[in-house]
This record gives sequence, structure tokens and C-alpha cells, in this order.
Amino acid sequence: MRNFLKNIWIFRKELWEYRWWDYRFTLNLFEKSLSVLEKGLDSKGMEVREMRDAKVRSIRRVLEILKNNREDNFIERAEAELGPISDWEWNMSKDGMLIERDTPEQKAHNRKVFVRAKQIEDEEWKELWSIIRGTKTSDRLNKKYDGSDMRAWWD
Repeated sequence: MRNFLKNIWIFRKELWEYRWWDYRFTLNLFEKSLSVLEKGLDSKGMEVREMRDAKVRSIRRVLEILKNNREDNFIERAEAELGPISDWEWNMSKDGMLIERDTPEQKAHNRKVFVRAKQIEDEEWKELWSIIRGTKTSDRLNKKYDGSDMRAWWD
């Protein structure tokens, strides 16, 4: 009973905001759970430091990816690489139609930024599940363990 009440307190924000209709709420629970695990492993883990540090690094990367997804910051990151998109400006024609004022160069640049933002999002989504899936078991046994494979994230 004590753990149940403690867990409700730990996950109170995520539980309060949880809704069944969107995967984002599930990722919020996952992100909170991993943040608790990361803190515990880092401060109280009893494993050999090298193995523990590898796990903590992988968990931190997963947390970073989940945060990026939650914040939906892909356009801002693409703009940091390629330059800001132009503000969309419109004129009203005499017949009441909206006419875009962006130049062809601005339109091309904006498209490039949006494409890059989608690439960043897709790359991180693949990386997220790659880290969770992990490396081959033989790699872990041969001391090449990189901290991936969520099944090994325990103490």
C-alpha cells in the first residue's frame, strides 16, 4: 500500500493529465518512469560503475529524445541549422482572396526547414526505439555494452 500511494504521488502530474486518445500521454508516463529510474541508478546503483554509467547515458539520451518530442521543438532546431523561416505575410486582393507575399526563395527556404524538421523528428524516433531495443546480447557479454536495451535497465 505504501508503494502504491508513493507511486501515485510520483506520477500525480502525468496521471492527472493522462488521456487515452493520444500516444503523447503514454510517453509522458514513460518519460517520468525513466527519469525516476535514471536518478535511482545514478545515485544508488550497485552495479560496476562502467556498466551503470553506460545505462545511465542511454537512459538520459532516451529522456532527451522524449523531451524533444514533448516540446515538439523540431522546427526550432531545424531553424538553428538552416536559418529562421520567414513570417507568413498575406495581402488581400480586390476580390477578397488572400495572396501570399513570400518570395520564391523564402518559400523554398521554408520548405527546406520543414523537411529538415521532419528528418530530425524521424531520426530521433528511430534512435529512441533502437536504444530501447538494444544491441545484440553477444555484444553485452563481450563487454561491448553501450547501455542500450531497456531489458538491462535494472539494478
